[in-house]
Amino acid sequence: MSRRNDLTGQRFGKLVVLRPTDKRMDGGSVVWQCQCDCGKLAEVSARRLIRGKARSCGCLSKPPRKEYEGQRFGRLTVLSYAGTAGELGKAGTANYWRCRCDCGQETVVSQTELQSGGTRSCGCLQKERAIECLELVEDTSAALLERNKTLRSNNKSGYTGVFREKDGRWAAYINFKKKRYWLGRYSKLEDAVEARRRGEEMHDDFLAWYHEVYQKQDDSPE
Repeated sequence: MSRRNDLTGQRFGKLVVLRPTDKRMDGGSVVWQCQCDCGKLAEVSARRLIRGKARSCGCLSKPPRKEYEGQRFGRLTVLSYAGTAGELGKAGTANYWRCRCDCGQETVVSQTELQSGGTRSCGCLQKERAIECLELVEDTSAALLERNKTLRSNNKSGYTGVFREKDGRWAAYINFKKKRYWLGRYSKLEDAVEARRRGEEMHDDFLAWYHEVYQKQDDSPE
């Protein structure tokens, strides 16, 4: 091996080159055994070392493990370290922690999710919020009523509750109290839109009552 190609003793990031091996990769590039600053050995091709593609045994790509035992994140209390993603059969390099939720359930959560606040319970918090949003008042969900007034992405008419039938006519409908009400079929789009607007009046009356009367009653002290 020429002196120009001898990488022995050279440093590349956290890697110090020890010796060449008989292996070849990356189009015939010599594979070198290297010592990482973390203590592990790694075999890396000369091409990857010279081009800066390899700067460690892989430890640089792994997020540092925090000391989270006993800490709280939302409803979760960290019990113990669960292991890396690879050790748990998961993709990636994240660290995972075993946690107990205030509801009593245990769950394993990634360190990233705990840090970002993306996971704050075993899943019970999301369920409670979903139930709260879907609370029925007089057989009607206020959350669904409000969502029902938004335009769906596949709506081609440009108006909520209005669509074109196969015969070319425009149909209007509205959902209210778990029922679908057909508001008529029209040859002109503007007539169907007007029918839908009239139908929304019962939504508006209900939502006004819900927000101005029902919620205040529900929040008042007993």
